[in-house]
Amino acid sequence: MRGRLLLLLFGGITSVALRLLGATWRVEVLGRDPRLPTATGSPTGPQLAALFHESLVAAAWLYRDQGYRVAVSRSRDGSLISSTLHSLGFGESARGSSSRGGSAALSTLIRALAAGTTVAVLVDGPRGPARVAKPGIAALARLADRPVQPVAVAATPALRLRSWDRSLVPLPFARVVCAYGEPIAPDRDGDKTSELAYATRVDGRLAALQAEAEARLARRR
Repeated sequence: MRGRLLLLLFGGITSVALRLLGATWRVEVLGRDPRLPTATGSPTGPQLAALFHESLVAAAWLYRDQGYRVAVSRSRDGSLISSTLHSLGFGESARGSSSRGGSAALSTLIRALAAGTTVAVLVDGPRGPARVAKPGIAALARLADRPVQPVAVAATPALRLRSWDRSLVPLPFARVVCAYGEPIAPDRDGDKTSELAYATRVDGRLAALQAEAEARLARRR
């Protein structure tokens, strides 16, 4: 009980701090935000978003209060992240990762997409290596029959934490670029080789998108 209360307190404090910090950011969007209506006005439906773990802080603010669901590990750090996301208006986290509870998280995300809820996967989490996607994103895209929407975030000025993912923390009044790439169609094959190849495509697309976002910031200096 005490542990749960401490988690709620942590989530409340960090979410308020992030809301205040994010309110000072100047945000620019590159590419087409898939949540917006198309030229014909047709709805886009739920998205399967893929991001690098380093983007978590900025993305948590950018996509607050939408009820989106995020895959979060069952570790202690994952519990802290989940508490903060919940306080920021995200749906209940899908707890599990490549090391523990992956099947349960996969099933949760598939059901969420089927119910019309956008979900997000930090593809190189929970322990890295940084910017190397795990094959779980391939299984999720195939089983949910959804393309993967790559999203990258860059910011300046910003801190880089000394964590395995070198988490990006935009400073007050930072310029933030959120870049959307072309969706990546699911791979119909379910073997291990094809899943690894698909994951490599995803992290390659995300790395290119990250470089594009960072270059945009550099041109504006």
